[in-house]
Amino acid sequence: MKRVLRGPEFGSYAAEDVGWLLTDLSGAALEAPTEDREAAIQAGRAHYAESLPIEYRPGAAYRKLFEEALDASADRLAHAVGLVGELVLAARGPGAVLVSLARAGTPVGILLRRWARFAHGLDLPHYAISIVRDRGIDAVALDYLAAHHDPASVIFVDGWTGKGAIARELAAALSGTMFRADLAVLADPGRCTPLHGTRDDFLVPSACLNSTVSGLVSRTVLNRSLIGPGDFHGAKFYAELAAEDVSARFLDAVAARFPAVADRVAADAPALLAADRSADWSGWAAVRRIAAEYDVPDLNLVKPGVGETTRVLLRRVPWKVLARADAGAELAHIRLLADERGVPVVEVPPDALPYACAGLIHPRFAGGAAQ
Repeated sequence: MKRVLRGPEFGSYAAEDVGWLLTDLSGAALEAPTEDREAAIQAGRAHYAESLPIEYRPGAAYRKLFEEALDASADRLAHAVGLVGELVLAARGPGAVLVSLARAGTPVGILLRRWARFAHGLDLPHYAISIVRDRGIDAVALDYLAAHHDPASVIFVDGWTGKGAIARELAAALSGTMFRADLAVLADPGRCTPLHGTRDDFLVPSACLNSTVSGLVSRTVLNRSLIGPGDFHGAKFYAELAAEDVSARFLDAVAARFPAVADRVAADAPALLAADRSADWSGWAAVRRIAAEYDVPDLNLVKPGVGETTRVLLRRVPWKVLARADAGAELAHIRLLADERGVPVVEVPPDALPYACAGLIHPRFAGGAAQ
């Protein structure tokens, strides 16, 4: 039987926080320069999950922005965690099994686990598994889950939605299995799932950083030269970044606000449970409009929302950022990253974009700097 990875052997999260259904690839040389990766991906020579970007090492100004964003949003995050936590428990009951989509979903899965313990005295199992766009979910990990838990009790967790590509990937991957494709997220600006804490497009500070806010674990890897047919998808543990790790800081800052928001969650949850929370996929329609307006031939090159725009600036070759004129301080870190990379920020009217911002990956990239 495959072995579940846990900290501190793999990752900086406590062993009880999460079990990683992943293969440890820490010894593999997988990082490549961003420009080289982008050229290979867009030319069809490689898939994004076959390699890793070089980890972004934030400077003092950016680390200060993260701390300020976390301090400013901790209450809002705690409230969203509480609300989606109540939706999860209403959907699955006290026997819920949390399965986060590594890695953006994993801090949220841990927070949901902490909420269930704080508010209900429950000790929910939590695993992290890999899902890869255009490749599907880790079938070996699903087999492990089915062997150890009732698939009907499993609920999948991510940080936020963009246009909904992963929600669609999850639904397609689970079709015909014993698992339901229910996805719980903190923020659902793409309007892709009924299980959300909010549909506002706001900064979840864990999007600001990469492994250093995600248990020092890389994005997941599916490279057939390293991952065999019976293996979990892989990831790396960046133990060498321990001095920069703020994973526990993020979790503790949000969980510390649970007592302050508990009454508000209790007051707001019944109305949210009773509301029509159906997915209407309006975010996907907005992405189509953006792609047409800016002559972007591939929807995968349009990354809407604060979280996804942050990822574009950290991992890809960005072309430009569209920012709503009324977004304000919510986009301070976006503007800083864009300035660092020489990426233009285009102000658009509030009614032109249902998200706070959108990042566009360069659509005709062929090596070298973005043009």
